[in-house]
This record gives sequence, structure tokens and C-alpha cells, in this order.
Amino acid sequence: MLQPPYALGERAVHRSLQPWRHPHVHEAALLESRTLRESLSERVDALDKVKALSLLPDGVHVTTQMVADYFEVGERAVNSLVQRHRAELEGNGFVVLRPVDNSGFVGFNLKPTQVRGRWMAIYPRRAVLNIAMLLRDSEVARSVRRYLLDAERAGREPQAGPYLDFDFEGMAVELERRLLAGTVGERLARCEAMLIADRVLVGAMSARLCEVAADVRELRRGRWVWRR
Repeated sequence: MLQPPYALGERAVHRSLQPWRHPHVHEAALLESRTLRESLSERVDALDKVKALSLLPDGVHVTTQMVADYFEVGERAVNSLVQRHRAELEGNGFVVLRPVDNSGFVGFNLKPTQVRGRWMAIYPRRAVLNIAMLLRDSEVARSVRRYLLDAERAGREPQAGPYLDFDFEGMAVELERRLLAGTVGERLARCEAMLIADRVLVGAMSARLCEVAADVRELRRGRWVWRR
């Protein structure tokens, strides 16, 4: 029986609650294990599968307000989470622009009335996904976590295909039936006919090889005479 995630250490959570190792992993595992979050950090498609994520005009980043709107929480909740997990978020592209850096960015992406303060935090999709795996009090974030784990499990389960659905056992039984059909004399006659056919084929191939060898010798002889 699994222990509650909060009762396990980081390594134990990662080892016992990986979605591909345990079929009933709960989305709370992502809240506890940074290693597990990192293993799913490329799955940014999960964001739009749950809810459309509006981006700034650059098509790459969002602001803190846009993150809060996506997860349907207040900016304070996002800022609090950033303070607790800043190093992890920075590893996924989160950055705070200094006044000297953000003039061009702001001019391209925002209207002057949308700018509050001199410093600006921006998040790429990976950082937003990272927040989805950390934010507890958001139904949207929970849906993203569930989608991530369901998609990961589905990707690791065997998929039905033409060879998996083929009845190999039935084919073997049918072949055996055909080989053993008839009397012993009839089966021996069929085997003998197969051997004769093989011998005829091998003889024809040998004759053809001899003809090719003769042609090669003639070509070499003709080339030697021409050179003289």
C-alpha cells in the first residue's frame, strides 16, 4: 500500500510514484517530486489541451497577470509560488527583466498603461507548465497534472497494431493441418516433389553461373586483344 506522498522522501516519491511504474499514481506526486516534474517539463502541449494559454505578441512569453488568469487564481498566489520555487522556475526560463533590459520588450509586447512597476517577470511555456505542476489551489492546474500523467501512462502502454492483433497461433495450427493432410504416402509424395523442384532450380542457377563466367572470360580476352 502506498504511503501518502508527504510521508515519503524525494527519492522515494520519485521511485514509487512515477506514472510509468505505478498505474494508479496520483497527480499529487508532481507536487512532491522535482525529479518527476523535470521528466515531464517538455510536455507543454498539456497546457492548451486543458485550456487555451494566451501569449504576448512575441508568441513566447506571458506575464504574471496572464499566468494568474490562466490558472484562475490571484497574482499573489503566483508570486508566492515563485518565491518558494524560484530556482526551479528559472531553470525553465522564468526571468525578471531589469529596467535597463525591459524597455524594448515592453515596447513590443505591452501598452504603457499595462506596465506596473519597473521590474517585469516573464514566463515561457515551460515555466507555466512548471507552475501547473506546483500550484495546489487551482482546478486548472489539477487538470493539467492529471492530463500529464494520463498521457504519460498511455504513451508507455502497449498499443494495438496489425502484428499484435494477428492470430499467430491459429496460423501455426492451419499450417500444421495442411502439412499433415492426406495419407503418409501423399505427404511423402509432396515432400519428394518439393525436393525435385529445389534440385531443378539449383541446376538452372548453376548453368546460368557457368554462362556468366564464360561471358566474363570472353570480355577479358577481348579487352586484352584490343589493348595489344
